[in-house]
Amino acid sequence: MIILGIESSCDETSLAVYDSVNRSVKATFTSSQAELHSKFGGVVPEVASRNHILKIESLFEQCMTEAGITPQDIDAIGVTNAPGLIGALFVGVSFAKALGYALKIPVIPVNHLSAHILASELTNQELKAPYLALIISGGHTHIYDVDEAYNFELLARTIDDAAGESFDKVAKMLGLGYPGGPAIEKLAESGDENKVTLPIAIKKKPDFSFSGLKTAVLNKINDKSESDADIAASFQKTVAETLTLKTLRMAESLGRNKIVVAGGVACNGYIRRAFMEKQGYEVFFPSPRLCTDNGDMIAYAASKFFGQRKFASLDETAHDRMQQINK
Repeated sequence: MIILGIESSCDETSLAVYDSVNRSVKATFTSSQAELHSKFGGVVPEVASRNHILKIESLFEQCMTEAGITPQDIDAIGVTNAPGLIGALFVGVSFAKALGYALKIPVIPVNHLSAHILASELTNQELKAPYLALIISGGHTHIYDVDEAYNFELLARTIDDAAGESFDKVAKMLGLGYPGGPAIEKLAESGDENKVTLPIAIKKKPDFSFSGLKTAVLNKINDKSESDADIAASFQKTVAETLTLKTLRMAESLGRNKIVVAGGVACNGYIRRAFMEKQGYEVFFPSPRLCTDNGDMIAYAASKFFGQRKFASLDETAHDRMQQINK
């Protein structure tokens, strides 16, 4: 079965063609808006939506050429319908519905968060549920339990800033620009991660909180008693400790020995190493390219959920907030 995946939830327009029989991605193209939004210090929703409109058709044509197929060869379309920027989501959903209607093929709505989790299975083809999954991105820091039937249960979430959001905000405080994750990681390489003591919030509860950490970093910056590199390294270490502490504690309580870590922040090499160093668990990550938003994961998720036949009608719409994943 040939599935087209469409992702437009934030600032990447990404389309991919996935062959579910051979479990291979035949084509994938992404247009990133990171440079476009960097001058604003973050994603501007209206700018993102307009750029998706400008890019999506040409990316579709490139996918057809690269995969060596025509639109008539597509068997189904998977499209992100939640969560994300509502205007950006509408672009992808509208394109998918129009194409599905024209080709008389089913459209499968895909929750962006489930796709991030399942991206690990594209990289690690031996991986199968059940497992515990941590999503760390600019908008989410959530822990899900994924059972054998691929039911997703939300167990913990951030009560304020997401991990990726805190990276962006701390980077801005340090004058590093946007996106903040890679900039913090690079600066931290020359710093002492043990130089600055920073707090881990709500240690005894499963939920995450990063606003207090952000405030503590701001106070250290204003003190001017520590170097920016030491602050960046200590901040990155504290985020990694927070993520590993809460995730492994949850895995132990549920008896899960397989852990998936996914989402844009999962590209961070320090955080990857922090998880890999923990004993007694198998930890799986998507490849760095599949950690960020991509059409591959949407097409793959659609292939997993196709059998449930929960296809979109012409009334299907986008949802900016939908944290609970329903297959």
